[in-house]
Amino acid sequence: MDVAVVGAGIGGLVLALDLHRLGVHCRVYEAVPEIKPLGVGINILPHASAVLSELSLEDELTAAAVTTAESVFFNRFGQLIFREPTGRYAGYRAPQYSIHRGRLHAVLLGAVRERLGPDAVLLDHRCTGVTQDEDTAHLSFRTSSDDTALPGVRADVVIACDGVHSAIRRQFHPGESEPRYSGVNMWRGVAVGRPFLSGASMVRAGWLDRGKLVVYPIIDDVDGKGGQLLNWVAEIETPHHVARDWNRRGDLNDFIGAFADWHFDWLDVPALMRASESVLEYPMVDQEPLDRWTFGRVTLLGDAAHPMVPRGSNGAGQAILDATDLAGRLVSLGDPVRALAAYESTRRPATAEVVRTNRRTPPDVIIREVRDRTGDRPFARIEDVISQAELAEISRRYKDVSGQSVAALRADET
Repeated sequence: MDVAVVGAGIGGLVLALDLHRLGVHCRVYEAVPEIKPLGVGINILPHASAVLSELSLEDELTAAAVTTAESVFFNRFGQLIFREPTGRYAGYRAPQYSIHRGRLHAVLLGAVRERLGPDAVLLDHRCTGVTQDEDTAHLSFRTSSDDTALPGVRADVVIACDGVHSAIRRQFHPGESEPRYSGVNMWRGVAVGRPFLSGASMVRAGWLDRGKLVVYPIIDDVDGKGGQLLNWVAEIETPHHVARDWNRRGDLNDFIGAFADWHFDWLDVPALMRASESVLEYPMVDQEPLDRWTFGRVTLLGDAAHPMVPRGSNGAGQAILDATDLAGRLVSLGDPVRALAAYESTRRPATAEVVRTNRRTPPDVIIREVRDRTGDRPFARIEDVISQAELAEISRRYKDVSGQSVAALRADET
């Protein structure tokens, strides 16, 4: 079986590695002429890092990332609401990683080139469409650099891992509605700072109308003096938004006023933001779950299949789960058409539920609940506002929906 993977993002590279591990030949076609270490921080939760461990990447990732120890929630006054352990600290067999997206991508790309060969990823191959007959699929490409037509490619299976602007998704769903804006815009950056809290804490603080913060370390001892590279995300309810582009530059002045008085004993938020060399801006958008991913020998994966609001650290994780499910079915079922249909029957409903849950009740709902109960005022004791048991239940419900509860993962291992 010969598999063509369109897109060398996280999902496409993990799929290539898993297919190779299982003895299936594949090649990856990437639109950009040069791969650069783009983006900022990303979290890989235990359900996804377990897949990466199966691909013998744990040592490299542990060296490149911060192994996250806890998830912590504060109100906008810097008061602690709830904390819980993460990854192996919470009983999972696999860790939770906080890592620079460029570092994660470099680990995956390096592994693909080492294991599959230096020509396993072809750059400057922008997919313009796919056709198929009963026996094979045919991909058309043009260069991104100068729009030159390239020779076509035939494969038994085509997997579209080409992201939120997927050309293959657009081909099969030409009348799809525009992305759904959540009403929230986000700005992101990284800066060197001193370790805060445990030194491996992922923090969510505040709420949207007055500003919400997500902050966590992604590189230890980045300056040789014990400093960490800290990743931060600022979210604010905003009536307008820009087009989806993960690398769009943002303006600090558009949002820092909402965080001007966030000087906590554990972190000076405006100082951290001002220390960032650059700021990126992205609208919190998703799209309605599709009623179909698979068309004969072609299917969608990752953001091409299920763009979701980037909450809950689940976008890349769900792409990784897509990849391992699909690779396993191609091998176990043998017939490409049956394998793609079986993959969709499992992953499409599962990811649709994550898309909808990220809209309504992501983990961040913990701080919204406290804001609503306190009237957005400081509290004397969190126990007078909400019990720790109720907060833990909110967290558990999200884990169940996104397939990352300890019980579910342990059941899959037995």
